[in-house]
Amino acid sequence: MTTDFQSARAALGARLRELRTGAGLNGKGIAERLGWQRSKVSRLELGKQTPTPSDLSAWAEAIGRPELAGELTGRLSGIETKYRSWRRQLATGHRARQEFAIAGTAGTKAIRGLEVARIPGLFQTPDYARATFAANSEFRQIAKDIDDAVRTRMRRQQALYEPGKSFRFLVWEAALYVRMCSAEIHAAQLDRLVSLIGLDTVELGIVPLGAQLRRTPAHGFWIYDRRLVIVETIDTEMWLDDEDSILLYERAWDWLAASAVYGSPAQRIIARARASLNAM
Repeated sequence: MTTDFQSARAALGARLRELRTGAGLNGKGIAERLGWQRSKVSRLELGKQTPTPSDLSAWAEAIGRPELAGELTGRLSGIETKYRSWRRQLATGHRARQEFAIAGTAGTKAIRGLEVARIPGLFQTPDYARATFAANSEFRQIAKDIDDAVRTRMRRQQALYEPGKSFRFLVWEAALYVRMCSAEIHAAQLDRLVSLIGLDTVELGIVPLGAQLRRTPAHGFWIYDRRLVIVETIDTEMWLDDEDSILLYERAWDWLAASAVYGSPAQRIIARARASLNAM
């Protein structure tokens, strides 16, 4: 199924192709002017690759229409309002995105979230966060500003103690066992989760593996008040603010919340995961 993002990117590619043919250039010709591989021109025109603002400015120059750069970059901005590539967001490392998260959290009264394969960033210990950032830096082959990113994530957690805030999170039980760090660090992280249960601003629900579900926990997402949903994929972060999307993700959250356990039952599930570390 074609997504809105793919459709918008294809439309931008069609516009690039229209401008190229209007300038009397074939694919090889514009590639030579730009100093690009012919394959890059093809990917951009077919909507298979997202151009950068500099790509679009160079395209406008290459066809002899530099005044069109504003139109093209405006179209790109429209796409990236909802779909933000990790490649660009993390180009200089993780800290900038974490600073942005601090601002987003500061402007939000209630956050609801679901995580299916990791501990929510707002609940992470410094060592667990460090392991997460290190693994992601290696995977994405980006700058390693890990210590700065960890410090920034810890600053964001100060919001957990602000009166009037609400953080309601669901964690699928399987996430308690996903380990990308040492057993000692993972055990401390599980202890941290237990310590948050009972905090007046935090509601932590664990969705047990054996629970009967109305819907499977397909992927994680965060809902900011009733104005924004953020969903992470491998290469893109989706920012969805239309009413239909918000209602859909609220329903997904409510259905899973109905199957979650809280308080002492949640603590027992976390304790079971922690005890399993001793058997390794």
